Amino acid sequence: MRFINSVEEIFEKSGAILKGHFLLASGLHSPVYWEKFQVLQFPNYTEQLCRLITSHFFKQKIQVVAGPTTGGIILAFEVARQLGVRGIFAEKVGTSGRAFRRGFSIKPGERVLIVDDILTTGSSIREVVAAVMAQGGVIVGIGVLVDRSEQAVEFGFPLFSCHRGQTITYTPENCPLCAAQIPLVKPGGS
Repeated sequence: MRFINSVEEIFEKSGAILKGHFLLASGLHSPVYWEKFQVLQFPNYTEQLCRLITSHFFKQKIQVVAGPTTGGIILAFEVARQLGVRGIFAEKVGTSGRAFRRGFSIKPGERVLIVDDILTTGSSIREVVAAVMAQGGVIVGIGVLVDRSEQAVEFGFPLFSCHRGQTITYTPENCPLCAAQIPLVKPGGS
């Protein structure tokens, strides 16, 4: 597989940019869905995308890379591999929040990079931020594959995205796709 220079080209070549009427994990509706697992199934593409994140944060003396389940597991592993540090993930706890399980922990003062796949509202990243801070970790930044948020999401830490792909979203009650009776699809494990 050859090296591709454009993040969007990687998503297009892997068939990851879908068009239709989608229910996002945030509960919002959208005419476009970025199916990250179509990209993450290719180790070469995953390595290339993670190299962008790694290169951006390389000088930050990162000790741990953490991500949310599920796509964040793959990204945390690959970014950590490239940096030569540990890669861990935070799992859902109940109906809201995340926690480090399976013996994963962050020592107070450890420098942590948080990674995630697609940023829409930032809820999963906020949950990982809370889990890291609860253990006393020092967050040095956040890296995502695609920032598809309509407006900039502020976390209080430096944010790097491999690609900014602003996509329109609608609340269910204001969705013109629903009004047009276009079938709503809940993709993957959203």
